[in-house]
Amino acid sequence: MDTQASNDKRISKARLRVARVMGGIVILFMLFDGIMKLIMPPSVVEATVALGFARHHIPVIGVLALISTALYAIPRTSVFGVVLLTGYYGGVVVSHLRLDNPLFTHTLFPVYLAILAWGALLLTNEQLRTLFGFSEKKI
Repeated sequence: MDTQASNDKRISKARLRVARVMGGIVILFMLFDGIMKLIMPPSVVEATVALGFARHHIPVIGVLALISTALYAIPRTSVFGVVLLTGYYGGVVVSHLRLDNPLFTHTLFPVYLAILAWGALLLTNEQLRTLFGFSEKKI
């Protein structure tokens, strides 16, 4: 945690707040989505089956969503978590695309979440900004 704490000291308060809001939106949405897939109310079952998944896949999808979200929420594993979430979101995009669902509301919604998730990390993680070429520091 020392690296995260020292990293936070170099980040403006405004940047940190924006990153927390962005990451918080992703975490809250994914917690809601994952928990609802474990509870399996009829509307969730109906929507997931309509995407082409069998009923017995729904809890597995929920567990995968929750594990990825937990890893994203923990500062030490957040980069690994965002990579897993990105893979999860890719599957969601393909599921919607396959059914010709509306582009901006259904198909690209997971892309919006991925942008928020990655954006939050890029705002707070100097090493990640350097890796992606958004910083002048060299690794």
